[in-house]
Amino acid sequence: MPGENLTRLEAEERAALVSVHDYDVVLDVTTGPEVFRSETTVRFAAREGASTFIDAITAAVHSVTLNGVELDPAEVSDGVRIQLPNLQAENELRVVADGRYMHTGEGLHRFVDPVDDEVYLYTQFEVPDSRRMFAVFEQPDLKAAFRFTVTAPGHWEVVSNSPTPEPVDAGSTSTGAKTWAFEPTPRISSYITALIAGPYAVVRDELTSADGRVVPLGVFSRKSLSQFLDADYIFEKTKQGFEYFEAKFGVPYPFAKYDQLFVPEYNAGAMENAGAVTFTEFYVFRSKVTDAVRERRVVTILHELAHMWFGDLVTMKWWNDLWLNESFAEWASTIATAEATEWTEAWTTFNSMEKSWAYRQDQLPSTHPIVAEIRDLEDVLVNFDGITYAKGGSVLKQLVAWVGVDAFFAGVSAYFRKHGWGNTTLADLLAELEVASGRDLTEWSKLWLETAGVNTLRPEIDTDDAGLITSFAVLQSAVAEYPTLRPHRLAIGFYNQRGGKLVREHRVELDVDGERTEVAELVGLARPDLVLLNDDDLAYAKIRLDEQSHGVALGNLSEIEDPLARALVWSAVWDATRDAETRASDYLALVGGNVASETESTTLRIILANSVLAASAYVAPERRAEARRALADEFWRLAQEAEPGSDAQFQFVMNFATIAEAGSHVDELVALHDGTLELEGLEIDTDLGWELLIALVAAGRAGDAEIDARLANDNTATGQQSAANARAAIQTLEGKERAWSSLVDVDTATNTIVRETAEGFLRVSDPALLEAFVDRYFAMLERVWEERSYAIAEKLVDGLYPSPLATRAVADASRTWLDTHADAPAALRRLVIERLAGIDRALAAQARDALEG
Repeated sequence: MPGENLTRLEAEERAALVSVHDYDVVLDVTTGPEVFRSETTVRFAAREGASTFIDAITAAVHSVTLNGVELDPAEVSDGVRIQLPNLQAENELRVVADGRYMHTGEGLHRFVDPVDDEVYLYTQFEVPDSRRMFAVFEQPDLKAAFRFTVTAPGHWEVVSNSPTPEPVDAGSTSTGAKTWAFEPTPRISSYITALIAGPYAVVRDELTSADGRVVPLGVFSRKSLSQFLDADYIFEKTKQGFEYFEAKFGVPYPFAKYDQLFVPEYNAGAMENAGAVTFTEFYVFRSKVTDAVRERRVVTILHELAHMWFGDLVTMKWWNDLWLNESFAEWASTIATAEATEWTEAWTTFNSMEKSWAYRQDQLPSTHPIVAEIRDLEDVLVNFDGITYAKGGSVLKQLVAWVGVDAFFAGVSAYFRKHGWGNTTLADLLAELEVASGRDLTEWSKLWLETAGVNTLRPEIDTDDAGLITSFAVLQSAVAEYPTLRPHRLAIGFYNQRGGKLVREHRVELDVDGERTEVAELVGLARPDLVLLNDDDLAYAKIRLDEQSHGVALGNLSEIEDPLARALVWSAVWDATRDAETRASDYLALVGGNVASETESTTLRIILANSVLAASAYVAPERRAEARRALADEFWRLAQEAEPGSDAQFQFVMNFATIAEAGSHVDELVALHDGTLELEGLEIDTDLGWELLIALVAAGRAGDAEIDARLANDNTATGQQSAANARAAIQTLEGKERAWSSLVDVDTATNTIVRETAEGFLRVSDPALLEAFVDRYFAMLERVWEERSYAIAEKLVDGLYPSPLATRAVADASRTWLDTHADAPAALRRLVIERLAGIDRALAAQARDALEG
């Protein structure tokens, strides 16, 4: 990464000098497996006599021609930037270079399918990686038209932002090669340009846009996965999203076509390339997945579609407003999923998943305002986090509740019409929302967007001898580091037990502000069995249950009929557990007594994951083994009692496999894996079979021979990733040494193999197995950060941190490294600080769990 950074100041200075007209990018991907030929011609205006640079991360630069003058590549290029001296008022630059194929999920990624040896390419350019494919002014506010011409094998599909043209023979370049000459794009930012090429299987459809245009649609996957691609369903959700967004935004879809491409070895969930969205292949379901994953795919489809307007049509000026892109897409995709598809409980999912992510991120030492200071590209990379996505989306939801949803959509529509094809700042959006709603958003923006931290809300209730409320107040607090108290629009729900159910019988909605807000309209009412602050989840704040409500929840949570209210209570109790206010053992008791009847897949998924964490890291160390055994017992019982073939049965089995580790548990795993034990309705399909095998490896009941045998029957990309995970999970020092060496000592593993190997490495029945790697972890950090690309370095720093130990020794080692490496890159220090925060939280929770009551 050295030398690849770009500062905001540099970008501002360059934008003051340069205005870009268009690019002609000519690519030849028939030149071999290591590099491709890239020829870029860019036309741009500039301040006469000025000098600047263009970004180009290259394997070799063959020629640089500026305004007809040949420049010496050795003098003007350092492999990252090309210097451009003595500019004219109007300029033409031509750069001929070799680009390097990546295997990290960045730039132009090259993948060879182990099933049929076919080659697949795709690009991933956000944040700073279009410069890995062509010479470019790599910043979002230097928009231009892009014309791509691509020479590739003739049997490939070649996709970019513009509709795919008919190819022509490439002549003598390569036998059987063809050339695709795309029409220029509209003026867009470089990070949303795209190239996807290979023998992809494609299904096509079309829709009619709000302005009467016929918009071609395509859904693509690798040939070896195409049998699993449910394209009809994807088209159905896409069309529902088009209809919803065009109606709500009041602006027709801005591009000429819409392709959705499922690509291998992808780092993210998806990317909003204009008219050519790429998705992780995880969303092509070759085996059974949870309903939570199926719903998440729909939300992701609509998230990327929302970006076609917010992000692609109108784009942030600089990366400090990245949060606005992502937060808007999170909010818009959730409301569209809830109102336009069959996934009507999407806001419950949002609470269980996105909001819990936001609350976790906002309590880390690295938390930051939603509008973060983005000094350079490294700041952007580490700020792709729960603040950018989930807190921002949560705060937008609160803003919508405050200004009204109709006014919000009206303001957004005006924003699109006014700023289409341009670049904006937050102030531009707020100006339109103020006009539409009549509200002054200056103070709201200051309190919510420019300060960090999450507030906690608690009820304070007094009653008389008859049980009538004599005083009701909402108390608001903040941590000392981030003391801001904020205004909240929220609801309070009163729930009572009626006929075996906890039913809401009263609701009041109000504004809460300051340390104490009296709620006079609740005085005189009978105190209910359960009081729920932030009912309907309008506000962004941690909530606490009063003592009586907490007791009712522990015994009767499953009786709450409304799934969103249940999710809020689950979240409140878990949050108190994470904050060491209540015992982890109590949370596990809550799970055991109530989880069986949970109907929402994502809520169930989060509860089960939290319970595994609680048993493994939050209970007192002397009770850890007992807690894990008891939880495994519980999961196995629940799996046997669940409805055959249900999502719940599947989730209970998956989580049983993650925690079963001794005695009869492993015998049952073996029997499930080899088919001698069957659960009615449960199919041990390809991916579940891998999960069971990995669990057996982690329990010491399988090893290389069994992994080899299974891989021989599933020598696919997914099979190879699962095999890497399984080998790294072998419970011997030699096995862990092998996994460590494959990641740290050599740099040959692809991004997905790095991720899976790291996951298996941390999978230990006895965390003490990792003690030998603590010092080695800290010794390798700076070297890995310097030598690897960001995508790989981040996976290694995060993925190899010895968090399962959850001991004071690991915390002390982390602090020692931070104290002695104050000058290490800020992004690297942040990753270590965040991992340390997890250990500190676990230690506090363990101490609380050791106390009785």
